[in-house]
Amino acid sequence: MSLRSRIFITMILLVVIASVLIAGVTIYQYREQNKDYHQNKLERKEAQIKQSIEYALKETTYPPTTAYLGLIFKDAIYQIADVQNVNFNIYDLEGQLIKSSRPQFNNDSITICLDPVILNQLNESVTKRYVEKNAAAGDNYQASYTYITDRKYKPIGILNFPYFEDNTFNDKELREFLWRLSGVYLLMLLIAIALAFFVSKYITRSLQTISDKLTETNLTKRNEKIIIEDPSEEIAKLVDSYNGMIDELEQSLAKLARSEREQAWREMAKQVAHEIKNPLTPMRLSVQSFERKFDPDDPNIRTKVAEYSKTLIQQIDTMSSIASAFSNFAEMPAQQNETLDVVKIVKLALDIFNENYIHFIADEEEIIAKLDRTQLIRVVTNLVKNAIQAVPDVESPRILVSVVSEGEVVKIAVADNGIGISDEFKDKVFEPKFTTKSSGMGLGLGMVKNIVETYKGSIEFTSQPGKGTVFTVRLPK
Repeated sequence: MSLRSRIFITMILLVVIASVLIAGVTIYQYREQNKDYHQNKLERKEAQIKQSIEYALKETTYPPTTAYLGLIFKDAIYQIADVQNVNFNIYDLEGQLIKSSRPQFNNDSITICLDPVILNQLNESVTKRYVEKNAAAGDNYQASYTYITDRKYKPIGILNFPYFEDNTFNDKELREFLWRLSGVYLLMLLIAIALAFFVSKYITRSLQTISDKLTETNLTKRNEKIIIEDPSEEIAKLVDSYNGMIDELEQSLAKLARSEREQAWREMAKQVAHEIKNPLTPMRLSVQSFERKFDPDDPNIRTKVAEYSKTLIQQIDTMSSIASAFSNFAEMPAQQNETLDVVKIVKLALDIFNENYIHFIADEEEIIAKLDRTQLIRVVTNLVKNAIQAVPDVESPRILVSVVSEGEVVKIAVADNGIGISDEFKDKVFEPKFTTKSSGMGLGLGMVKNIVETYKGSIEFTSQPGKGTVFTVRLPK
């Protein structure tokens, strides 16, 4: 993901996570408030009931003992229940039901007798109070158990107050609050999306400019520096680093280019010197031999002088061809572009070859382009010469030269079924002075590549050892 996308998504996630957390805290807070509310209400009601019971014990004429609780609260229990608007039960200290405020009471075993666990919890409690919590009919249910004491605070019975928690109002209030909160969060989310979009765009705008410049950076040409108005401190440092790198790169490229040119000319000079020395040796030997054996009275002296001259002339011609090849490569003549028929010129270039296994095809009778006639002929002849030199040992040699029109480009291909080019030499084919032949300077393909690239064209080849090679040249019309 891009930096802009990460910033955008992070800001949105922060708002969403904050919304979820606030909603969760709100729900938790409501539940805690409900719990405290019901607990306080239970304690208040229980205290009110106990006060009413204590008052009834004071006003009764019966002794305040466990045995008389049923008589004391025979009618008083209903009065207390009506006043407090709640129901409650009174048990003896053994957990047996004495009296209940419910008018229609079914004597089931669970209500008549308290569970021993409840009695133990109540007895062991420091506050002498025990609250049982349970759930019934989908609502939370609480039941408090506390001792009823006489005037001397001696336990004479057990008060049981069942309490059902009614959360209908609170739940409705919570839902309404969450709906309102959801509306606010939705508005916040929309605002956050808009802000995240513009903020991420603002933050990454400068970075995008730097990224574009880095993408366009070319190690072989002059690169433009980055100019950003009012950048942040971090972006300014990044821009300064890039511009400094561009300056260093230009200096390095200049040094490298100068070094490469010097090295290339040194290598070329060594190659030319080596090629010139080759014919000089037989010339020297011929002159020394002629000097030793020269006899003006020899009747065959004219024949010997002619042979000697022929040998020297051959070596001089070899030196001349070497000098011409070097001159042609080193100083390419200026282009003399003219509108010409590529099919006709390629046929003309093939006329100098007498090999009957050279064939020519074209997809059109005439393909017009604006090129230099001489340079086009040099490209074709050099490629065909290489193809001829690749098929001397082939049983049925064949060279196919084709010219094809491809839109605004003319394609010239030279294919042969010769020995091919091995993988180890493929990267060096277009290098000057590289050759796998026993003769020649290896300047032909380098010169062809130079001509083609001058026209902003391309040259490429495919080759399989033992099967042949195809050179393809594409030149803009």
